[in-house]
Amino acid sequence: MTNQSLSFTGKVTVVGDVMLDSYWKGPSSRISPEAPVPVVRVTDKEDRAGGAANVAINISSLGAPCNLVGIVGEDKNAEILEKIVRSHHISPDFVLTQTHPTITKLRVLSRNQQLLRLDFEDSFSNLDEDKILRAFEDSIKDTKVVIFSDYGKGSLSCVSKMIEIASKYNLPTLIDPKGTDFKKYSGATLLTPNMSEFEAVVGKVKNDEDLEQKALTLIEELNLKMLLVTRSEDGMSLIRPGMKAVHLPTYAREVYDVTGAGDTVIGTLATCLASGLDIVQSCELANCAAGIVVGKIGTSTVSPAELYSALGRNNPDEKCGLIGENELVSLVSDLKKQGKKVVMTNGCFDILHKGHVTYLKQARALGDALIIAVNSDASVSRLKGPTRPIVPLEERMELLAALGCVDYVVSFEEDTPQRLISRVLPSILVKGGDYKVEQIAGHKEVLADGGKVIIIPFVDGCSTTNIVKKIQSQVK
Repeated sequence: MTNQSLSFTGKVTVVGDVMLDSYWKGPSSRISPEAPVPVVRVTDKEDRAGGAANVAINISSLGAPCNLVGIVGEDKNAEILEKIVRSHHISPDFVLTQTHPTITKLRVLSRNQQLLRLDFEDSFSNLDEDKILRAFEDSIKDTKVVIFSDYGKGSLSCVSKMIEIASKYNLPTLIDPKGTDFKKYSGATLLTPNMSEFEAVVGKVKNDEDLEQKALTLIEELNLKMLLVTRSEDGMSLIRPGMKAVHLPTYAREVYDVTGAGDTVIGTLATCLASGLDIVQSCELANCAAGIVVGKIGTSTVSPAELYSALGRNNPDEKCGLIGENELVSLVSDLKKQGKKVVMTNGCFDILHKGHVTYLKQARALGDALIIAVNSDASVSRLKGPTRPIVPLEERMELLAALGCVDYVVSFEEDTPQRLISRVLPSILVKGGDYKVEQIAGHKEVLADGGKVIIIPFVDGCSTTNIVKKIQSQVK
């Protein structure tokens, strides 16, 4: 990759199966007397954009303009979905139908476990295709790249005609395929099947050479320009006729959840191509984005800053991840406007040990960015005694910023970070140990702002104080 700035300005149009993902959450402590099922007292509801709409949100999170075309019912869920999409600065071109509901997946969860999923949907394949074809053609007139996001719900039943229309405007067409009938995608620029989808069509792949040969055969059969096979822990492979295959190793450091990784790949790929990057550069960035997003829990997105940092392309005049208070407040505000979940924790972190690292990984997995507020040297001395800290503030901050799970590190002078937290107002405030919520500095402000406070137990036997005592005893 070059050292050019990651700025994405080219517009992308996403067309496909849009859906609403609803989550109902609450405690469950008893079994229903009516049937052997748990009773969940719903205390929290959350709605997210799913399917093709999640692809669009991935594009928007990179800062690129995006149109979204799909079919929805004339119902409340369509209104909720449109509101979510617009909040991400995406232009929805929805085709309304009175005969079908908006595709909705309702999940009931308790204690972080999914107990039930209810699907509300009817296939759109039997609807009049003229409306969505008109909406599609109107939407792509000011775009650079088109994505077809196929979840098999019928919105793309006329995808072959859409490919012809896009070709008329000389627009690249990228397709996240569904099922084993790839013939309907003939004439597209690029398909992005995962390895299971690819093998379901071409047969079992023995090795890289076999993959390349099978991919070239498929490209010829379908009149494609190229094929990108995503391969989970083995990265991804770009195959183009007459050119050497490009096999990219995975960027993933920790894999917590692969949900939505395919959406991130095709969304990032299209965004890069629309902004003038070549196909190999675009694949590198898409591969990197996938590696970041699988390190998060739930369907997630990636920001330009995360990509920039993951590729090791930080400004050499700046220390990676270290940030001032005013800059942090502005950054968090921007991230929350993009729908990002910002996690914040704090501590002295005098001598970094396994317990710290395990705790920070768990904290990072709760959201899209992790901020650590670190006590100043004077603050540590007041809390721990005149012999502490052992490691000075600047070195503690640099060590924390070097961890892959940490995004930003900021310092504070007071004994507690309450003032800082009240300014930053993270989505999730995390503390390690056996505290109660009301004992955690900043909890009132975060909860009043609609955020959450989560306590993560420390790893047994890991303590900075014990490490210091052991060293002192050996010195004596």
